[in-house]
This record gives sequence, structure tokens and C-alpha cells, in this order.
Amino acid sequence: MPDTPLERSRGDGYPSEMEARVAVLEQIARSTAATLERIDRRIEAVEAGQRADFRWLLGVQIGMFGTMIAGFASLLAVMAHGFRWL
Repeated sequence: MPDTPLERSRGDGYPSEMEARVAVLEQIARSTAATLERIDRRIEAVEAGQRADFRWLLGVQIGMFGTMIAGFASLLAVMAHGFRWL
């Protein structure tokens, strides 16, 4: 907003349109606070979902690691039997 000089119309030192301007700013502040509250709730919901997904993914990775170890051990056992090490 460009700088515009404010006229002094009343005896208390405030321009005549100052109350309307302040009312608009107060309304913007109220709507901004409500919007921020909604954003906070959405972020909390996303974070909770991410935590649950991470726990599930960690369980899957541990299961896959166990499967890989079992497969590797089985392969070693078959190789040892084939080469008559056992």
C-alpha cells in the first residue's frame, strides 16, 4: 500500500476512517487465527498417520531382514552339503 498522508478530522488525533481500518484488521486477525488452528489440526493428523506408517514399515523391514538371513543361511547349508563340507 503506498504511503498516503492521513488527515486529522477529529479532535482526538485519529483520522475519521481509522476505526474502519482497525475493524478490518481485527477481522483479518480472527480469520487468520482460525485458519492457523485448522492447519495445526491437519498437521497433527498427518504426523499421527506418519508415525503409524513408520511403525508398520519398520516391522516390514525387520521381517524382510529376517527372511534374508534365513534365505542366506539356507543357501549356505545347500552349498555346504553340495560341496560335502557337512
